[in-house]
Amino acid sequence: MKITFIGAGSTVFAKNVLGDVLATADISDAEIALYDIDAQRLDESYKMLTNINANINQNRARIHQYAGVELRREALKQADFVINAIQVGGYQPSTVIDFDIPKKYGLRQTIADTLGVGGLFRALRTYP
Repeated sequence: MKITFIGAGSTVFAKNVLGDVLATADISDAEIALYDIDAQRLDESYKMLTNINANINQNRARIHQYAGVELRREALKQADFVINAIQVGGYQPSTVIDFDIPKKYGLRQTIADTLGVGGLFRALRTYP
């Protein structure tokens, strides 16, 4: 089984999701393709996940990294599952705006990345 993680430069999110994969016996031997447009952040995630794979999973998973737009198709090739964890626009200004604009108009929200006005803003940035 192959799992491709798009946006793997988000190290904390990649650790949380793929750490669960590595700790789940039925899928702990998966091939994991890490992809991000930021090679440095991707490499940090790769090092962290290969360390987890070695320490809790006896290196059963096969982890590969793919950086840059030109390698996206290669990362996706023959993937059984794809996790899309990209953030269009970055934290600043986009995520900050997702909270600030609704707040300016008296709209309260707890999560601005999936629900409410902020979630709608993020969706409109991401879908295209």
